[in-house]
Amino acid sequence: QVQLVESGGGLVQAGGSLRLSCEVSGLTFSDHAMGWFRQAPGKARDFVAHIHRISDTLDYNPSVKGRFTISRDNAKNSVFLQMNSLTPEDTAVYYCGVCAYAHGSRSQYDYTYWGQGTQVTVSA
Repeated sequence: QVQLVESGGGLVQAGGSLRLSCEVSGLTFSDHAMGWFRQAPGKARDFVAHIHRISDTLDYNPSVKGRFTISRDNAKNSVFLQMNSLTPEDTAVYYCGVCAYAHGSRSQYDYTYWGQGTQVTVSA
């Protein structure tokens, strides 16, 4: 049984930082790219960042590039999202996902497993 457990969300003021974590079990973590997506109320789930299975390729949504950093630790079956310079527009539920491929994807439909989501709220 594949499980993804996210943590690290919360309430932060604009300009602040948060670090999200996602621990994966039930599959060979290093075989898969990982991604972070987010969904604001009333909006579709949007791509945030993804990372190749061995970390040699990273990709970001332009809206977060330079502020967010995705990383992974294959020894700990975990992926992380460091979020700096947060703005109220970053408020959303953040989800980590296991990509069906090694190279990652910006499409949520290429992700086969998802975490339960963690709320990030940025106040003005």
